[in-house]
Amino acid sequence: MFNEQRLWKDRLSKRIKELSRYLKYIFNGHIVIVMVFLIGTAAYYYQEWVKGLPQDYPVSLIMAVILGLLVTYSPIYTFLEEADRVFLLPLEERLNGYFKKAIFVSFLFSAYMIIIGLAVFMPMYASVNNGRFGSFLPFLAVLLLLKILNFTIRWRVQYFINNQTHLLDSLVRFFVNGTFLYLLFEGASLIFLAIVGAILLLLYGYYFVKTKEKGLKWEYLIQSEERRMASFYRLANMFTDVPHLKERIKRRKWLDWLLINIPFAQNKIYHHLFMRTFLRSGDYLGIFIRLSLIGGAIIYFISFGMGQVIFALLFMYLTGFQILPLWKHHQNKLWLSLYPVNHTVKEKSFKGLLANILYVQSVLFTIVLMMKGDIVIGAITLIAGILFSYLYSHVYIVRKLRSSF
Repeated sequence: MFNEQRLWKDRLSKRIKELSRYLKYIFNGHIVIVMVFLIGTAAYYYQEWVKGLPQDYPVSLIMAVILGLLVTYSPIYTFLEEADRVFLLPLEERLNGYFKKAIFVSFLFSAYMIIIGLAVFMPMYASVNNGRFGSFLPFLAVLLLLKILNFTIRWRVQYFINNQTHLLDSLVRFFVNGTFLYLLFEGASLIFLAIVGAILLLLYGYYFVKTKEKGLKWEYLIQSEERRMASFYRLANMFTDVPHLKERIKRRKWLDWLLINIPFAQNKIYHHLFMRTFLRSGDYLGIFIRLSLIGGAIIYFISFGMGQVIFALLFMYLTGFQILPLWKHHQNKLWLSLYPVNHTVKEKSFKGLLANILYVQSVLFTIVLMMKGDIVIGAITLIAGILFSYLYSHVYIVRKLRSSF
């Protein structure tokens, strides 16, 4: 006898268990310390920056755009699996309660992000509007109601299989949500807010009528769930081995010039392997680019000299830490044991590659500081970065590498 309530409890508990299994590795001691330092430092500089905002600063527009994105992005976690398209498809009409619970849980996850987003922007809003923090709860209530409406619209849109319909819906809802929030933050009349809000209600009514006779697109829902979990597994794989992760390889021809100059010599065999893996497999190159951009932006906008050096070293540490799984990327491939080279060649190649990656990042941070005009701090950052890169790749990680032989 099919029990919809039991199915929901089993799927929810399974997903929570799966996430908890890897989150304990992601939020380990090192990452927590770094995050606390980053959040604390960012909060200090943000507070100092807010104090100097002019009264004509476009805070309403900024809040409308960023919070509009958070409201519009409404992923629904259905916890569906590949086999469900066979075993649950005949029971679609009996799963209404299951999907309502899925929408509610998805709303709870998204509501947390909205609360954080609004809390971040309220000091900016209060600074421009004579310290009015009393609007936080009314704004939050409106944002949550708007989020609920976006979730219900998003659920009906998923009955369409055409990706163009999904994209058009997201663009329309973002424009309407942004307009509504801008009017809200500007203190516009309730009449204008009601008119814009009515557009969302009409949009839901349109989709409801168009999808009333349609069935669920099981393949789309399952693929969406698999993509979300694959993204989480790629993140977790930076900290521990994830057997569920399907390896992705992407040819990047525009980076082939980095491989051409590597000689075809026996002692360079692992250098070839690690370099190609860094450029083409997984998300290692993406990690390097993202952390370099974020670190460069922070270094550029803060003004405390030694703080810039500390942040540069901090982001270099994060880069090295998250690229470290590259060492064990091919550990399950037996053909590597056929290489006629000593294991010290592998260690030397990896340490050399990691050091070069960190050297490049230290140079990028130095260029950012030089462009800003901080010549002395830039020179200190370059020297400290080179020293850190060598010590991290040739001293700090050696024990971790050799323990995996």
